[in-house]
Amino acid sequence: MDIVSALRTFLRVAEAGSFSAAAVDLDLTQPAVSRQVSALEAHLNTRLLHRTTSAVALTAEGEQIIPMALRVIEAVDALGETTCVEGAMATGKVRLTLPAPLGLYVSDRLAGLLDNHPGLSVELIFREEPSDLVGEGIDLEVRLGPVADSSLVCRRIGWTTAFLVAAPSYLQGRIAPEKPNDLRSHECICYSRAGDARTWSFSDGADEVAVRIAPRLIANNAVAVHRATLAGSGLAVLSHILVCPDIEAGRLVNVMPDFPPTRLPINVVYPSRRNMPLRVRAVLDFLVEAVREDPLMASSSAP
Repeated sequence: MDIVSALRTFLRVAEAGSFSAAAVDLDLTQPAVSRQVSALEAHLNTRLLHRTTSAVALTAEGEQIIPMALRVIEAVDALGETTCVEGAMATGKVRLTLPAPLGLYVSDRLAGLLDNHPGLSVELIFREEPSDLVGEGIDLEVRLGPVADSSLVCRRIGWTTAFLVAAPSYLQGRIAPEKPNDLRSHECICYSRAGDARTWSFSDGADEVAVRIAPRLIANNAVAVHRATLAGSGLAVLSHILVCPDIEAGRLVNVMPDFPPTRLPINVVYPSRRNMPLRVRAVLDFLVEAVREDPLMASSSAP
């Protein structure tokens, strides 16, 4: 058994949520995908996936080996790149779309990547909604939450961390919410992205609690929502990337801390894993490492 190929197949099944979707992406038959995963389970002497007639789901053991499997594959890929033409450098342009908060985080860290690859250029496109990757010529896209398009390669690289925040000027003279249902009596500011902008989800440590809100201000960019929140316009759910400095400085208050906003997976999607250009691989590796450097994105455990 080729352990690396089996690990790649297992990861794609886990990402896609089905053997058939993984088979399409890997250009294999569904039985071949199933055999590879079964062989890997036999090799590791543990079940990695629960199988039903309609879906597959990770076992606890399967969830645990994903980070290790990713490190193995990354090491193998890196070894392959170092054995290519000596001194090979990434050249050309990479078009990368991502939500605004993460885009700001990434732009602060791009200098090192560009210094290491003088022939590389990166076009950052801040976007909240999914793109037509092939039609628009997008090389990589960061999406938050589940990815429904099984035709794309989907790699989870981290988790969102958000806070429900408000400016002290907004809270003055008001009773701060203590539980999700209290939000119905407050002004709420939303930034729209894929999904329902008028439903906020929170966690009490065991279960998710969804609450419908009636926002008076909606924007399709988190930076605009951030500015409106600082101005005292209401409550907002915003990324830690934007609000942690404000919370520390007292410009914003972390409201309802016993019910933090539900965390979402941070996924990178791209059209194909096969024959990925070095320019795209360099940016993908940079993204993975940049997210891992932030402990609030690197861990799936609540902060």
